[in-house]
Amino acid sequence: MTTQVKSAIAAQGSEQAIAQSDFEQQYLEEQAEEQANAVKRLIDDSISFEMLADATETILRHAFWLAKQKQKRSLREYRKLLGDQGWKGEEKRYLKIAAAFQKFSPQELAQIEPSTVYHLAENSKKYKQVIDRLLDLTAITQEAVRSLIRENRTPRELKPEKPSIWRRTKNGGRYCQIPPIHETEERTGTTLQKMMDEEGLSAQNIVAEAVALRQAYKEGRLAFVEKKAI
Repeated sequence: MTTQVKSAIAAQGSEQAIAQSDFEQQYLEEQAEEQANAVKRLIDDSISFEMLADATETILRHAFWLAKQKQKRSLREYRKLLGDQGWKGEEKRYLKIAAAFQKFSPQELAQIEPSTVYHLAENSKKYKQVIDRLLDLTAITQEAVRSLIRENRTPRELKPEKPSIWRRTKNGGRYCQIPPIHETEERTGTTLQKMMDEEGLSAQNIVAEAVALRQAYKEGRLAFVEKKAI
């Protein structure tokens, strides 16, 4: 009986050891696979950005080559070159790139994202200061270029809003509302209140009448007449 119990315990222990070993093996395999995937992602990311840098460099090399062809070939030969490649009219943006970045080599600008290169070249006058400042950088990166572009932006001058007395009603109509009149002597308010009290008119009626009289005076339909001394 004791022997059987010992055998059962030993068998159980062996099964647990095997299970533990399998678990450890599975864990190690999962860790190795995860590390391999991480390395693969890192390599893929690196290759992707390298390809982007290659694209920028290729764009610049083509732009410089195209500018050189235009310079050394006759106008007829140059046009034929563009026509044969189906590039007639498409070359202009590349010539702008060549003109904007003529002081740089393609390798120096390789870390700039392609659309940023196009954007700077298309607006070379606006970003002349940015392009010139790139010459002072030890490493020209996309982040550095973006930073210079932000620094180059000038804040828009906010135009003062044109004063308006018009207000909208819920049904889409409108009405005029005169802003509060602040005066030290309160002359306008006092006079208006007196007219309302004495004549029984509303403030709106009095203001409308005053505006009409002022307009008539401006148009020459009303004039001040001085009383002659008797």
